[in-house]
Formats: sequence, C-alpha cells, structure tokens
Amino acid sequence: MLASRRRALKLSQRAVAAKLGISQNRLSELEENPDRLTLDRLLTLANVLGLELTIHDQAIRDPAGSPPSAGEW
Repeated sequence: MLASRRRALKLSQRAVAAKLGISQNRLSELEENPDRLTLDRLLTLANVLGLELTIHDQAIRDPAGSPPSAGEW
C-alpha cells in the first residue's frame, strides 16, 4: 500500500527517503518488508504520503462467533 501510494503521487523513493532522513536503499527495504516499520516511522511515512492511520474498536471473532482466546495475541 505504501509503495503504491508513493508511485500514485509520482514520488521517487529517493525523494520520500530524503523527507524521512533515511537512504533510498532503506526505504526500498521498508517497502518490501513493511512489518519492519516502527510505529513512529509508519506514522511519519503515512504523513509524507498523505495517508492517515485509523484505529477503531472492532470485535474480533472466529468463524463460530467466539471471541479470541487469551493466547491469540
């Protein structure tokens, strides 16, 4: 999603990386492995790309309708 948004805005990795204060190479790694983003870096990157992170309450249930067990977190 992040790389797609960057491309849609016609921004190069180099330009976005400069705004984040990281190398183009590091941004490429983060786009390929977004699970390595810290929350702080994700929020900063989202801001640069004009995206908003939203958190909302959602009941998580299994297909049978039961709430998750304590071990699922």
